[in-house]
Amino acid sequence: MNPLDVTRRRPLGETGLEVTPLALGCAALGDMPETFAYGVPEDQALQTLRAAFESPINLIDTAAIYGDGESERRIGKVLKELGGLPPGCVLATKSDRDFETGEFSGEQIKRSIERSLTLLGVDRIQLMHLHDPEHSTFAAIMAPNGPVEVMLRYKEQGVIEHIGVAGGPINMMIRYVETGLFESAITHNRYTLLNRSAVPLLDIAQARGVAVINAAPYGSGILAKGPDAYARYAYQEASSDLVARTRRLDDICRRYDVPLAAVALQFSMRETRIASTVVGMTRPERIEQTLALARVDIPPQIWEEVDALGDDVDPEAERWAE
Repeated sequence: MNPLDVTRRRPLGETGLEVTPLALGCAALGDMPETFAYGVPEDQALQTLRAAFESPINLIDTAAIYGDGESERRIGKVLKELGGLPPGCVLATKSDRDFETGEFSGEQIKRSIERSLTLLGVDRIQLMHLHDPEHSTFAAIMAPNGPVEVMLRYKEQGVIEHIGVAGGPINMMIRYVETGLFESAITHNRYTLLNRSAVPLLDIAQARGVAVINAAPYGSGILAKGPDAYARYAYQEASSDLVARTRRLDDICRRYDVPLAAVALQFSMRETRIASTVVGMTRPERIEQTLALARVDIPPQIWEEVDALGDDVDPEAERWAE
């Protein structure tokens, strides 16, 4: 059996949920040209979501802050067409700071959760992640009546079934996982062909039974489109080191006549400590194209050469402080 069979669901940690190894990321579907350098019209987004719900993919990941609610609104519109979330699908969203003011209080998280329920048109959320806590401090996030306590109250009420944490800096993510309060963790841009800084998080999460969801296996585009077509990593202009390294990876793939995008995608999907890999897809045809990349037969020699290339790029440019 192909270990990358996209129809074979994996346990999402100890939540009892099962997810496909490939998930749809809905950030760009919120029409965020300032982040992605391109926009996504509503009709195109709706067609993409419809195609996703018709595909084997069963995990849909979004956030309150994506397009300041636009991503959730568009998902809600398609869910209404479908008569609700299809059986077997898992809908994950994230509670966020205020898009305009940056407020990251317990009251703001309450407002964020309530708006998500309204925009999505649902009365409960299967999986809700605390989003980007690096925009506050650990003490403030964990304080009485703070964001985490508010999320736990919604969980006690059954409005949220499972809570997780999603963010950037790995040391910060580990600190939240070690509280024992979170059932899943989303990392992004830190477990790719260009950056493996999430490995310690994968180890600690696995030891604690916490699911890891890995987002942005293409580093926001450079590993899908190539360094000449899209020289951006983690939503910023890529450094010369990253561009040079991507060219070396592309050279390896070309020698074996395998798409760089397939190798980048499967690098994440073949990792057993990762429950699902989130890929942003903004056109309906991208759904089947991405599924096809997940099925590409990659010679073992490619993985040997990729490993031999090493990880020579500083993986953690940012430093998270208390």
